[in-house]
Amino acid sequence: MSVSQQEDPRANQKERTRAALVAAAAGMLREGIAPGVAEAAQRAKVSRATAYRYFPTQDSLLVEVTAVNPAIAPVEKMLDTLAGADANERLRRLLHSFIPIVQAEEMTMRTALRAYLDTWLESKREGAPTPAVREGRRMRWLDKALAPVRQQLPPAQWRRLRAALSLVLGIEAVVVLKDVCHASDEESLATLEWAALALLQAGLAGAAKPRAKR
Repeated sequence: MSVSQQEDPRANQKERTRAALVAAAAGMLREGIAPGVAEAAQRAKVSRATAYRYFPTQDSLLVEVTAVNPAIAPVEKMLDTLAGADANERLRRLLHSFIPIVQAEEMTMRTALRAYLDTWLESKREGAPTPAVREGRRMRWLDKALAPVRQQLPPAQWRRLRAALSLVLGIEAVVVLKDVCHASDEESLATLEWAALALLQAGLAGAAKPRAKR
C-alpha cells in the first residue's frame, strides 16, 4: 500500500474544510467586508457549528487570514525554486525561509498558537472531537522539500521522518528555544538547522540498513 493510500481521509477532509473557511474569509476581506465566523461559514457552505470548532472567535479567524497566511507567502514561493537541489539543501532552504519569518512575526505566531490551543481546550471542555485547527502546511512543505528521498523510505519510516521534522519547523520549537533555552534568534536557527539535518540523516541511514534475516 502506498503512502498516499494510507493517508487519513478524515484528516484530509478537515484540512479542506478549514482551508475553505480561510479562503472564504480572505475573499470577503478583498471585497472590503470584515468576515465573521458565521459569515465565512455561510460563504464556504460549512455549518456554523463546524466553523466555530475551527475558529471559535472572529479574532482567531482574522489572525490566520490577515497575518499568518500573508507572512508565509515567501515560503510558498521559495518551494517552487527547489528543482535540482538535494534533500539536505532543500530542507536547509525551507528552514532558512520559514524560521526567520516566525522570529520576525513572533507576536503574530504566538497569537495564532494561542488561538489553536484555545480551540483545542474548548473542544475538550465540551466533550467534542478536536478539530483540525491548523492547515498542516508544514507537512505539505516537508513533502516538497523531501521529495527526492521519499521513494527511498518505506511508508512507516517516511511518516516517522516527516513527523520528527515537523517538530523543528514551527513556532513551538522557537518558543522552547527562546523561553526555555534562552537562545537568541541566531542560535535558535542554527540549532533547528542542526537538528533537522541530523534527523534527516538518521532517517535515511535507518532506511539504508539491511533488514535482519529471520
